[in-house]
Amino acid sequence: MTDDGLSGDEITRLLLQWSQGDLEALSRLMPLVIGDLRAQARRYLDREAPEHTLQPTALVNELYLKLSGSRKVSWKNRRHFFGFAAQAMRRILVDHARARKTSKRGDGVKPLPLDQALNIEDSKDDQLIALDEALDELALEDLRQAQIVELKFYVGLTVDDIAEVLDVSPATVKREWKLAKLWLYGRMKAAMKD
Repeated sequence: MTDDGLSGDEITRLLLQWSQGDLEALSRLMPLVIGDLRAQARRYLDREAPEHTLQPTALVNELYLKLSGSRKVSWKNRRHFFGFAAQAMRRILVDHARARKTSKRGDGVKPLPLDQALNIEDSKDDQLIALDEALDELALEDLRQAQIVELKFYVGLTVDDIAEVLDVSPATVKREWKLAKLWLYGRMKAAMKD
């Protein structure tokens, strides 16, 4: 994950210290992973509409607040941490999209006639919420496939890295990725018609 020569062992060591109750370990960890977290946040936000109000730094700051409140996590390694970070960022963006969608429903907006309202296209917020709901459904049907989607799509891990994180073969990751994409495509298509 780190591309600046930092040791993954140092990150893992700090994660283990944090797991064992050393609350200062998070403060020492953040400077080591901030670049990777910002890159991860940029990947998320690149999929958003250009007028999105959340910036990568703000998303990482929100993540830090979530992390500082996570005292009972048993970190296995840096990949486990980045997987958790991806999931947390996804939740933050979905919550942000839901809040924006809710505020658009009222807030002094003049009601549209029904025929005009029916012509409005689905927003990126709707797509993000639909994807989040579809991933949650996929996790209920096949947790590993949902994890593969998150690790590949949101974290940007390679097939080999995902195989290592999930302790499966690269062939299994490739097969499950194809199945997950097909399932999500069908689910998203159906959700956007509703």
